[in-house]
Amino acid sequence: MNTKTLLTIKTDRSLKEEAQKVALELGIPLDTFINATLKQFVRNKEIALSAAFEPTVQLMKTLKLAREDYKKGEVSEAFNTISELKKSLNS
Repeated sequence: MNTKTLLTIKTDRSLKEEAQKVALELGIPLDTFINATLKQFVRNKEIALSAAFEPTVQLMKTLKLAREDYKKGEVSEAFNTISELKKSLNS
């Protein structure tokens, strides 16, 4: 007895192609990933979403400036706790 069924979904062609590419890089077929995700969803009754963090251009510029200031010794204060930072900002 065949217990398999066909699941048809609509998605952007480019998304499907990118997903297939990533699955191939990981060495698994895309349907294996989708089935594993569905099983986890049923088992845990929750959706776990995450994405790799990619800093914005503005954040990268700010970090670069901060590193340059640090190397020059132009950092005026260091904070060990959030409370210390808040106190400094309020004064």
